[in-house]
Amino acid sequence: MGPLKGIKIIEFSGIGPGPFCGMLLADLGADVIRISRPEQKGQNNKFDIHNRSKRSIVADLKKTETITEILKLISQVDGIFEGFRPGVMERLGLGPETCFSINQSLVYGRMTGWGQDGDMSSQAGHDINYISLTGALNSIGRKDSNPVPPLNLIGDYGGGGMHLAVGMLSALISSLKTGKGQVVDSSMVDGSLALMSFFYSLNDMGLWEDKRESNLLDGAAHFYDTYQCSDGKFIAVGSIEPQFYKILLEKLDITDPRFNDQMNKKLWPEFKRIISLKVVLKTRDEWSNIFSGSDACVTPVLDLEESKNHHHNVSRDAFVDIDGFNQPAPSPRFSNTPLNIKHNASEIGVDMVEVCEEFNLNKDVFI
Repeated sequence: MGPLKGIKIIEFSGIGPGPFCGMLLADLGADVIRISRPEQKGQNNKFDIHNRSKRSIVADLKKTETITEILKLISQVDGIFEGFRPGVMERLGLGPETCFSINQSLVYGRMTGWGQDGDMSSQAGHDINYISLTGALNSIGRKDSNPVPPLNLIGDYGGGGMHLAVGMLSALISSLKTGKGQVVDSSMVDGSLALMSFFYSLNDMGLWEDKRESNLLDGAAHFYDTYQCSDGKFIAVGSIEPQFYKILLEKLDITDPRFNDQMNKKLWPEFKRIISLKVVLKTRDEWSNIFSGSDACVTPVLDLEESKNHHHNVSRDAFVDIDGFNQPAPSPRFSNTPLNIKHNASEIGVDMVEVCEEFNLNKDVFI
């Protein structure tokens, strides 16, 4: 049941990056127990992918007797994580010092946008705000448009939930080796900066122009962009290396010798115009067939439903159907401890009695 089988984690319920971190840990085999608010008890949505494979209890954290039982639970697990604003857990009586006093090997994860300290640590914010301070938001989009929000993939998920999961796993390894736990302070600003580190490096080497659509990887290059087809759908072109670029030109039937000057940025706009006129002559699927099996690095741009049925994703079992919910499968893949989904998101609070009995908690405090 995954390489984290036997590891017990408590998740204090939140939204977005925290639950995503919990999903990753549960996918890897950890026993993740999510604590939700009492007013959420009984809610049930099997499509809530963030809460797959987790156990669910509810607790009123404003009650002293409930906090006493939660601390008893914390004393028996390997890690906890929360996504409240700085200071909230301390006011509840669940801060790191209190928890370490009863469980010195505990890994204590903290998920915030701005971090546990700093000038803006107490302010509200969302993904778009966090990545706006890192250079990421300003780097995405066309030169003649506003910066484009990249969904909430960079701040919430990559720089948030996945960043926290890496931190939790690292601290768990340290705890298992030393017997001593620690706090993991995961800020979405910090995580987003980590994701942008390559571009800061390129910029300082003089290899990056700090303007949208002006560089190799931001849509300026004719060989690294998307193009619209005759049916209104798109193909993605990523023919960076010369040998792949050569195949691109062959498949597009482009013989203009100027195209051999691939890295001449002054020619890129004209090259893009020529390729656009070529691509718009055929449908996306016609181009997919033309480039199929080649190393041109050209692929169809799929919507969500199309992605589920693409032959490569099907051959890799990249999606798995659990009780009528066809969803992305757990990853990465392990040779000795394969992953699977225990179940879709459960009814909130459904595991209350089981958890109380397992950890010798007073269920009357929770129910």
